[in-house]
Amino acid sequence: MLINCVAYQQGKKLADIEVAAISDYLKHKDCFVWVALKDASDEELLEMQREFGLHELAVEDARHGHQRPKIEEYGDTVFAVMHMIELSPTDEFLRGEVCVFVGPNFVLSVRSRSTLGFLGVRERAERETHLLRHGASFVFYALMDAVVDRYFPIIDEMEDELEAIEEEIFESGSARQNIERLYALKRRLGVVRHAVVPLMEATGKLFGGRVPPVCERSQDYFRDVYDHLVRSNATLEALRETIVTAIQVNLSMVTIEEGETTKQLAAWAGIFAVATAFVGVWGMNFQHMPELGWTWGYPLALGVIAAVCGVMYWRFRKAGWL
Repeated sequence: MLINCVAYQQGKKLADIEVAAISDYLKHKDCFVWVALKDASDEELLEMQREFGLHELAVEDARHGHQRPKIEEYGDTVFAVMHMIELSPTDEFLRGEVCVFVGPNFVLSVRSRSTLGFLGVRERAERETHLLRHGASFVFYALMDAVVDRYFPIIDEMEDELEAIEEEIFESGSARQNIERLYALKRRLGVVRHAVVPLMEATGKLFGGRVPPVCERSQDYFRDVYDHLVRSNATLEALRETIVTAIQVNLSMVTIEEGETTKQLAAWAGIFAVATAFVGVWGMNFQHMPELGWTWGYPLALGVIAAVCGVMYWRFRKAGWL
């Protein structure tokens, strides 16, 4: 579905144009065309391929989707794939994609499986006409910057959730639930890492040393995007290590709780074992047992058993087993 198709010249918007007129505007000096598609059909992609002269392999990747984040060169055109992450109603992460084709005088973005748009990016670019004069390279930067900046709130949310779980780690009986929450958080963190790490590696191609000609005028901006990705990756690594540590602590808490239960059972078993031993001796019914003829023999036996059990309970209590 076509979202926008706009021609710009010298950093200013010329007009909203028809797709069929793209090739005509590409012939104008200092003019570039910015097209945005959402869930594009095969026919739309083929039409864009004809208008912009896109490489068939890049178009094939955009058609099938589910690509690893990457930046590739096809002649004088740069093809980039970025993941767009958003939260679903079930608190799971939905992963969409945006494929960006960047040429000397055009930018084509193809967004798939995502409700997050780039209207704010277009408005920002049109306000900053002095930057829009850089042409397609600045638009490419603005799109990439918007995608990367959307990772930060997601990472912040994961940090808040991890802190909430850490506060409950030492609460009795919460270990199993905490481990389930930590594994769910670890799975979501993996989704974000799969979006950030490959894109960080690919962005390093856009500044310093040999860079694609279309990106040469915006190297400083791409370096800024790279710095954001490095910071995000560092935070994700710290979160990952903390989650692993938290899981280990919770497993230790489970072991400790099981040990406490075992000690309590062992203490009560010891108390009842002593009582059973006394009862076993006094219950043998031999003919010549002095206690059988005592008037207070039975109460005395019960008293002895209660006293010994009481002493053992006190010792176990003092030792922290009960």
